[in-house]
Amino acid sequence: MLLETMRLLPGDAPLLIQPGTPTIAAMFKNSGYKTGVIGKWHLGLGDGIPDWNGTLKPGPLEIGFDYSFIIPATLDRVPTVYVENYKVPNLDPKDPIIVSYGKKVGNWPTGLERPDLLKFGADTQHSNTITDGVSRIGYMTGGKSALWKDQEIPFVFLDKVKSFITQNKKEPFFLYFSFADIHVPRDPNPKFKGVTKMGSRGDAIVQMDWSVGELMKILDEHSLTDNTIVIFTSDNGPVLDDGYHDEAEKLVGNHDPSGGLKGGKYSAYEAGTVMPTILYWKGTVQPAVSNALISQVDFYASFANLLGYSLKTDEAPDSYDMLEALMGKNKNGRESMLEESYTMSLRKGNWKYIAPQSKPTPAWMVNKRIETGLMPKPQLYNLEADISETNNLSDANPSQLKEMQSILSDILKAPSRPGFKK
Repeated sequence: MLLETMRLLPGDAPLLIQPGTPTIAAMFKNSGYKTGVIGKWHLGLGDGIPDWNGTLKPGPLEIGFDYSFIIPATLDRVPTVYVENYKVPNLDPKDPIIVSYGKKVGNWPTGLERPDLLKFGADTQHSNTITDGVSRIGYMTGGKSALWKDQEIPFVFLDKVKSFITQNKKEPFFLYFSFADIHVPRDPNPKFKGVTKMGSRGDAIVQMDWSVGELMKILDEHSLTDNTIVIFTSDNGPVLDDGYHDEAEKLVGNHDPSGGLKGGKYSAYEAGTVMPTILYWKGTVQPAVSNALISQVDFYASFANLLGYSLKTDEAPDSYDMLEALMGKNKNGRESMLEESYTMSLRKGNWKYIAPQSKPTPAWMVNKRIETGLMPKPQLYNLEADISETNNLSDANPSQLKEMQSILSDILKAPSRPGFKK
């Protein structure tokens, strides 16, 4: 049972997944695929204090990837450099990188010290060291020649994607391409600035869409489209105000990023966990819409089935084979699914249970007016009749509540899966 408590890793965190732990990348690699990861990582690097000026190991190459080109964490965290395999490219050894998440290092200004240097303002959390006109979380100095430029990131990533596909087009490959968009700070390339009426957030969405189109062009150019499965998905629900003053709330207009659902990023409600997911396989999977209950964790067992790969007893125990649903052959999803977002939730059929939370809601969530779903009493919703989760049925349906609580309790009592640091 894999049960990781929700946490935000700093940019200098050690590798979260221990080398040797089974991963979907390792499964593909063991099945004869070349494997690559390009984009946002945020799973840690190294085994304690990352050596930004030397060899960054262990990392993606120790858990199943043949090639890695990543940003170490997220765009709003230092160090703002790329890492290719084990090294920071373009680094001048005479200008070493120093990173700290505890205290200021060096003499580079922070957002609080020099707001006049910023492209846009930020909250206190995002107002540490300034690089490329943006203040970030954490402090750094050095590595000037290796620093990324925010507006160039999509183009740099796509160049690496093209190189990886070109080099491996004659053999099977698995590529995990994790966009930096539309994570904050949203600083789209001039090519996309002003193309929407929603400011930098809207422009970043268009930039991401363009990146998807460019990826598909690369596949077309190499005649790979008919023989490549493309999955487009997300890791959490939408958020407007996420630390930077980019007018996302003001300019959203009549657009509803949550699509009629309640909540968003950080929330236990449906908009926090229901993800837009598209699987495209030209000529094989026919266009269709499905509401099958599937977790991204299920990609592991599903593609093991497609590969004819036999999972070991302790490999991917939380993953269920949903291949037929993913391929559009049926619409049968999971019977139940665990969700986590500062509390535990459970989906079972049309029912949704949110466990009570005794701790106070974090102040930053309150300040951002996030519909967290964190309450001191249990919540039970019938999503078929109440997709917006407005009518708590926990008192009116004690038997259903008890069943959901029992299922969740059994899940939480299950032994944890080895290989993940606590």
